[in-house]
Amino acid sequence: MFIRIVKMSFHEENIPAFLENFEINKDKIRNAPGNRLLELYQDKNNKSIFFTYSYWETEEDLENYRQSELFNGVWGFTKKLFNDKPEAWSVDK
Repeated sequence: MFIRIVKMSFHEENIPAFLENFEINKDKIRNAPGNRLLELYQDKNNKSIFFTYSYWETEEDLENYRQSELFNGVWGFTKKLFNDKPEAWSVDK
C-alpha cells in the first residue's frame, strides 16, 4: 500500500466549485478498486491550497483509476480552476 499526495492551488473564486465537485465525487473515488482512503485537507495559512491524501493498494490500482472516465471527468473539471500547477507525490507509509 502507498499514499498519493496531490497539492492543488485554486483561484479563490473557484474554491466553492471545487469543493462542490469534490463532495459529489468523493464516494465514487473512495469506491474505486484498490482505494482504501481519500481525504481532503486545506492549508491553514493559505486557504487557496488543498491537498488530497489517498491510500492505494497497488500502483496499478492508482493507474487504473487515472485511466478511468471518473478521473477524466473529475480532473478535467478541477484543472480549469487552478491558479498554479498541481504537484503530486507517491510515498510509502
